Amino acid sequence: MIRLAEQFRRSLAISEKNIKIYYSKGPVIVFGLLFPLFLALAYIVGRSISLREVLPGLMGMTTFFTATSVGPSIIPWETRSKTLERLLCCPVALWAIILGDVLSSFLFGLLISIIPITFALILNVGLLNFVVLLFGMIIASMCFSALSVLLSAYPPTDIPATSMMLSSLVKFPLVFISGVFVPIEQLPSWGQYVASLSPLTYFTDLARQLISGRSFYPMAINFVMMSVFAAIFIFAAIRIHERTLIKRLT
Repeated sequence: MIRLAEQFRRSLAISEKNIKIYYSKGPVIVFGLLFPLFLALAYIVGRSISLREVLPGLMGMTTFFTATSVGPSIIPWETRSKTLERLLCCPVALWAIILGDVLSSFLFGLLISIIPITFALILNVGLLNFVVLLFGMIIASMCFSALSVLLSAYPPTDIPATSMMLSSLVKFPLVFISGVFVPIEQLPSWGQYVASLSPLTYFTDLARQLISGRSFYPMAINFVMMSVFAAIFIFAAIRIHERTLIKRLT
């Protein structure tokens, strides 16, 4: 138990280091902040859509893109700068390093994602339950952060651009199949099945339920599925990084 507590403290130190080093870089600002905003503007300009209809999708995109903005490139950056080797020479477990990367993405994503909720409160959009939505955002941020670190596991490269490109091939399709722009109930049956495979679907559905009062899945299902996806992504990220570590360092 003491060893676990020590490793967790080291994860927090790694998380603090990541935030100081990586979260002022250009890709984080562009893909984490500006891209969701301009994508939402492109969707609503010229269309008579109320803010209540747009806000759930905007929250989903903001949380998703901020929590996944830098996670895919942390390990490649550290491999190139040789800091990963130095970390592995310290008394810190690989799972603690991965958890530190996940926590840094989680904290950044959660902090930025509170902005749309603040707008909802200021503009009196009609948020039904702030506490429940915030709790859902915490789980979603952890889930998306774990996914971003998982996306950096393969291929074992020291080129951040490669990891960012491959992660974009996964992230962008998820946005368009997750009910961000079109509610799930309006999708065809095959589209609803595909949407159920995306973790973003469940957070967007939860946000829509708490803002507009309608949803496709029960609230409990949304929370359970986000938690399940988060656990799967964290476990898979640790295991795959363990398998690719030797190739990454050679």
